[in-house]
Amino acid sequence: MIPVTSFAGHEVAVFGLGASGRSTCLALLAGGARVAAWDDGEAARTAAAAEGIHVVDLASADWSRFAVLVLAPGVPLTHPEPHWTVECAQEVGIEIIGDIELFFRERNRLAPNSQVVCITGTNGKSTTTALIAHTLEAGGAVVEMGGNIGVPVLDLALPDGARIHVLEMSTFQIDLTPSLAPTIGVLLNLSPDHLDRHGSMENYAAIKERLVASSQAAVISIDDPLSAAIAGRVAARGVWVSAISSRGVKPGVAPLFFDQNDRLNVLASDGTTTDVGSLDGIGSLRGRHNMQNALAALATASLALPGAPLSDHVAAFRSFPGLPHRMEEVGRKGKVLFINDSKATNADSTEKALTSWPRDIYWILGGLPKEGGITPLADCFPRVAKAYLIGKAVDEFARTLDGHVPYEHTGTIDKALAAAARDAAASGAPEPVVLLSPACASYDQFKSYGHRGDVFRALVAELIKEGG
Repeated sequence: MIPVTSFAGHEVAVFGLGASGRSTCLALLAGGARVAAWDDGEAARTAAAAEGIHVVDLASADWSRFAVLVLAPGVPLTHPEPHWTVECAQEVGIEIIGDIELFFRERNRLAPNSQVVCITGTNGKSTTTALIAHTLEAGGAVVEMGGNIGVPVLDLALPDGARIHVLEMSTFQIDLTPSLAPTIGVLLNLSPDHLDRHGSMENYAAIKERLVASSQAAVISIDDPLSAAIAGRVAARGVWVSAISSRGVKPGVAPLFFDQNDRLNVLASDGTTTDVGSLDGIGSLRGRHNMQNALAALATASLALPGAPLSDHVAAFRSFPGLPHRMEEVGRKGKVLFINDSKATNADSTEKALTSWPRDIYWILGGLPKEGGITPLADCFPRVAKAYLIGKAVDEFARTLDGHVPYEHTGTIDKALAAAARDAAASGAPEPVVLLSPACASYDQFKSYGHRGDVFRALVAELIKEGG
């Protein structure tokens, strides 16, 4: 735990008592603050109280006594409208911040030169964060990984100048971190997502830009127009920018980490190019999208561990175990491969999975649909042997697939898996793939994408067990 001393002797309002909210409360208490915490959910309030956190109905509290509001990142700050706690805080003129802001304040107090790597982007954040942490550890660094992935940031070890903190950050978290100042900031890509929470694509991109603009050095993809424009602006501010491109060399851009003929290459500022290896045979980095993730990790490692050979970092990729629920190989039964890609909650993310195999995909999809549905995936439809529809999206997705991909209305994930496994096993394909990549949120039938993926994994294990 990182005791938060910034508000010692003051009373702090905390709204949102999930894992990061409870972590925040305990860190504030350890640092000498008084905490008044609340959540709209009774179960969350009960869990917090059981940990010794003072639960107070903030709707009837005297807000003039609070020094700050610490807001959970999932709570609306501006759009579609400010949460009522935000309005209460604004009325009395107190700051509204998040747990990562508390981390940076403690880092500035304890070890301002301690390395902090922050990763953002629309897709690939979690894989890239985990791959960077893995690569740095393989290079001999002591690494603490958390933030929007796995461990709440205040549950990590203290910044001390020796550790490297590697933090995944969503736009919600960036919004709540005014003191954001990474040693290295990473921007992977930008495509429409969570626009209901940001109002417009311009607002969304501007929040992402703030992470790399506030960094000492930045790793930025130049494969999409918005990210490329950000790279130019950030470099003009005097930030060192290492560009990455999974689409080849860009004239006039160096240093550049780029893909050439499915190999990792580096274009140095002096114009020399070095081939440092490939991702061939690395199951945890299967698919074209992982080239961008690997290039980002390679560029970041070159900045964080400047003395290490780049080929050593690529060698470290081969022992990367991958992430649960993101292109996770969960089993084989005979010739059939089962992949859990439950983390693919939008079409852009699912596209990365569908393009990882040229054909013979038995695709399980559906859930709570997002704007645009799966229409953007039309170019991938020839790769799909058959689709199996679940959740609220069944009728909408059936209309999109009709006449292009054979499909079944299976409704639930257990029925979808049984049908997909049956059809894949009966096919003449040498290695058919049963792919759960929903292109949807999970909340119609599951608690989270993780819950959905866990259920799928367990069902696959049972299916394999039954087969002997």
